[in-house]
Amino acid sequence: MTDTTPKSPSPPLRTAAVIPAAGAGVRLGPGAPKALRPLGGTPMLVHAVRAMARARAVSLVVVVAPPAEVAAVRSLLDEHPPPPAVDQVVVPGGATRQESVGLGLAALPEDIAVVLVHDAARPLVPADTVDTVAAAVRAGARAVVPALPVTDTVKQVAPGAPAGDGPEPVVATPDRALLRAVQTPQGFDRGTLDEAHARFGADTATDDAGLVERLGVPVVLVRGHEEAFKVTRPLDLVLAEAVLARRRMNDGF
Repeated sequence: MTDTTPKSPSPPLRTAAVIPAAGAGVRLGPGAPKALRPLGGTPMLVHAVRAMARARAVSLVVVVAPPAEVAAVRSLLDEHPPPPAVDQVVVPGGATRQESVGLGLAALPEDIAVVLVHDAARPLVPADTVDTVAAAVRAGARAVVPALPVTDTVKQVAPGAPAGDGPEPVVATPDRALLRAVQTPQGFDRGTLDEAHARFGADTATDDAGLVERLGVPVVLVRGHEEAFKVTRPLDLVLAEAVLARRRMNDGF
C-alpha cells in the first residue's frame, strides 16, 4: 500500500558568517585587540557584525574571539543585538587565523549550507556586497571572492628580500590589468570549505580562498566595494572614521 501521507518540507538551508576576530593587530599600534578598537565610538567588531547581520542572506553570525576576551565580547555583542531574524554566537579562537576560522566552522549547526568568512578588520563592507557573494555561492559557485582592480603598478621582488627595510631588487612587473585586490566576505559551499580546512588548515595561507584553490576547486570573483577596505594601520582608521561619519550624515547609521 502506497503511503500518501504528506511529508513535512525540509527546513531551508541557511547562510552563516564566520568572523575571525582573535588577532592582536600589532600594525595598528599598542592597545586593545584590533577588533575591539573603537570606530566612531563603537568597536570595529560591532560594525563588522552589523554589516553581516544587515545582509538579507545571513541568518547566523559566529564571532571567533580572543580566548581571554570571550566573555567580554559576548557582553559587548549583547549590548548591540542583531536583528531578530539573525542569531549570533561567540566562540574562542586559536593561535592563527586559519585555526580560528576552523573553530568557527566547528560551531556551525548542520543546516548551514553557505559560509561567509569575513575579516573583523573590514567593518564597513556594504550589505549589498555580502548578499552578492552569498547569491553567487547559492547559484552554484563553490568559492566566491569580492575583489577590485589593482590601481597601483605592482613590482615583484626576489624571494627573501627585506620587507621594505632596505634596497629590494625587482625581478618582474606584473600586468596590473590581470591583478585583483581581494576582500571579504569570501563565500563558500560549506562542504568545500570544511574539506579545505581539514586538508590544509595547518598550512600557511593569507585567505580561505587560497586553501580552496589547493583542492583544485575554481574560485570566482565578484565585484567588491571601495568601502570594504581593511583597517590595518592608523591611517586606515582615519579613513574609516571619515566613511562612517559620511554614512551617519547621509544614511543615519
